[in-house]
Amino acid sequence: MLDYERELWQQNYAAIAGVDEVGRGCLFGDVVAAAVVLPPGLVLADIDDSKKLTARKREHLYEVIVEAAEDWAVAAVDAATIDRINIKQAARLAMGQAVEGLTRTAADYLLVDAEKLDSELPQLAIIHGDARSQSIAAASIVAKVTRDRRCAEEWDRLYPEYGIAIHKGYATKLHRERILEFGPSPLHRRSFLNRLLAEQQELS
Repeated sequence: MLDYERELWQQNYAAIAGVDEVGRGCLFGDVVAAAVVLPPGLVLADIDDSKKLTARKREHLYEVIVEAAEDWAVAAVDAATIDRINIKQAARLAMGQAVEGLTRTAADYLLVDAEKLDSELPQLAIIHGDARSQSIAAASIVAKVTRDRRCAEEWDRLYPEYGIAIHKGYATKLHRERILEFGPSPLHRRSFLNRLLAEQQELS
């Protein structure tokens, strides 16, 4: 998990920011990104791709990461913007904003999960980076916990009929059924619902 970081440390990069996003495939809510700068040489036990960890483990590692990080930041792009510019561009935008949110430590290199960001900083896009780089995995965990908390503490309270706290906005059977029953909320991504709503019209 530190092969990429070690190579960069040897090239005298000292503030490597891992960057990742979550919520790309959701039908509801923001896409959330995080950027995390960990101290050179730090090894965090048990860190991995956030999707491979239990919610309890993610919550624990979130606290470890934000305590240990030299700097970290999160950013979000909302459903209306996702519909307007598409999810790929929205994810890239959120990741870029997270990097810009690093204010305590000026990153000098970016390790990014599978994307090229609009940044003057040198960067490397790593496919499956959240499973191959500790820095990207840390960003993945921070972004995932941030978004999951919003699902449970904010969005589910605004729209309790959809079960957002349960499925986190993904296209589960329950979520699709609730959309068909209640219609889309203002926080649903309309561009993601065209097929679902078209199927509803065919059945009605």
